[in-house]
Amino acid sequence: MRLTFLGTGTSQGIPVVACDCEVCKSTSEKDKRLRSSVLVETDDKVFTIDAGPDFRQQMLRTNVKHLDAILLTHAHFDHIGGLDDVRSYNYLQQSPIDIYGNELAINGLKHTFDYAFKHSKYPGLPEFRTHIINNQPFQIGSQTIIPIEVMHHRLPILGYRIGNLVYLTDVKQIESKQLDKIKGCEVLVINALKKEEHFSHLTLKEALNIVEIVQPKQTYFTHISHFMGKHEDVSRELPENVDLAYDGFTISISSS
Repeated sequence: MRLTFLGTGTSQGIPVVACDCEVCKSTSEKDKRLRSSVLVETDDKVFTIDAGPDFRQQMLRTNVKHLDAILLTHAHFDHIGGLDDVRSYNYLQQSPIDIYGNELAINGLKHTFDYAFKHSKYPGLPEFRTHIINNQPFQIGSQTIIPIEVMHHRLPILGYRIGNLVYLTDVKQIESKQLDKIKGCEVLVINALKKEEHFSHLTLKEALNIVEIVQPKQTYFTHISHFMGKHEDVSRELPENVDLAYDGFTISISSS
């Protein structure tokens, strides 16, 4: 299984519009972050987790010629705002794109892109085939995927375990029962917004605490804000098996 970080930034990305902080003015490519999303390539399927406003740019930059599905963590705009651009895949593949999410996420999708769900649709609109998932494992091709329910402030959202990979973003709280689903993973991807307290996202310290509990072989932090600091500086502060992810970074993971 192959994982590519399409974006590792927050809802505003980095650089933030009109910001002159040292992170936003950094010339390092690792400090330039699009909205958070990943591309997962298994033996027989290609899918993303989330499709934010930078989806088109991410698909072009990564040269994704075929897409089977999109898994949604939740329906905030920075995670679904690019879904209109599945139209190219609809046309080339002559099929709707399968979209997976909990009931709240699917309802949010239908609200934001209501024009795509009307009975009498304008030609050329995006086509979605929606699947509501809860806490039960489901299949994409030959790969079993385990949903992990976490809290984004008061909003229940989903992370996913895909073989030895766990992907969680926009997390603030994880119940012990859900933590058990993470344990034993090879690679953990989890959000770490900044060092200071935030009401709906894990801080760097809180994310490190989860790493200590779960004990994955390798952890990558994502959904990083410009308040965190420069990639190079923060990386020096992290434990040996913990890194900041960055846009375009690709890793291989055993799928079972």
